[in-house]
Amino acid sequence: MELVSVAAIADNRVIGDDGELPWPSIPADKQQYRERIAADPVILGRRTFDSMREDLPGSHQIVLSRSHGAFDVDTAHHAGGVEAAIEIAEALGAERAHVIGGGVIYDLFQPHIDRMVLSRVHGSYEGDTYYPEWDESEWQLADETEYDRFRLQEWVRADTGADRDQ
Repeated sequence: MELVSVAAIADNRVIGDDGELPWPSIPADKQQYRERIAADPVILGRRTFDSMREDLPGSHQIVLSRSHGAFDVDTAHHAGGVEAAIEIAEALGAERAHVIGGGVIYDLFQPHIDRMVLSRVHGSYEGDTYYPEWDESEWQLADETEYDRFRLQEWVRADTGADRDQ
């Protein structure tokens, strides 16, 4: 199964500020993001899940949380860790799962992801949540498209992934 990290990040790696996006809404980015993840399960943290309850993304939501709470959403599943989240996605028959945040979740999954699809929002913003740094020598920029106010980049891991899965 392919794991894809999907995020919108500012030039200074900021992704959030007090649970919100730190920049004004970018409709073109929101549309491509929603279309990209619509048919697949998403992996996200409890706070990110709660912030999206009005319009949940993905076909299923795999919520990574230390505490096991009941969800009032039929498509939501609890996972206690990275391996459990991956197992749930595989049990759902998914060929791909999208990691969609927040910051701690991106950090936890960074060693396991196969691709990153990043909306690089032009400018630096104040915030309290950052996308993890990565070693560009371990990744290849596979595609890049410029939009108004952001640049969409797709990065693929340069290795085969064998050493990450052990």
